[in-house]
Amino acid sequence: MLNAKLFGVIAVVALLGACESSTTDSANTGVGNATTGGVGARPGSQEDLIATAGSDRVFFDTDRSTIRADQRSVLERQVAWMQRYPAVTVQVEGHADERGTREYNLALGQRRANAARDVLVAGGVASARVSTISYGKDRPAALGSTEDAWAQNRRAVTVVR
Repeated sequence: MLNAKLFGVIAVVALLGACESSTTDSANTGVGNATTGGVGARPGSQEDLIATAGSDRVFFDTDRSTIRADQRSVLERQVAWMQRYPAVTVQVEGHADERGTREYNLALGQRRANAARDVLVAGGVASARVSTISYGKDRPAALGSTEDAWAQNRRAVTVVR
């Protein structure tokens, strides 16, 4: 009987602890309300960017570094977000899928990062606030040798610094 009561108390404490929310937990999910800037998202944070702009990344066609028409609106929303936070700086990471040599993909990733940066700057973000880096094929978002995985890896990601 004592063991059953002790187990019950421990179970209740564990459940309450699991239900407790913290800004650290919610801030790492990237989930939030675009109107409020995200539940638990600190204003001007990566999570706030994702919640407000809808995404922190744009995707590219195979072996291309031009911004697709269907991706331009993501960067335009990022511009609007950056105008709300003039002290925030970002780094645009360029990525490629696994096909091609490491050297080729590093260069392609850099062209993709530069293309995304150029849209941000053309939209009114000061160039000093936007740096770029290429990871080529070294940091895939999706593992695998499928069209879907490759499509997810051909990207530029805007990272709040």
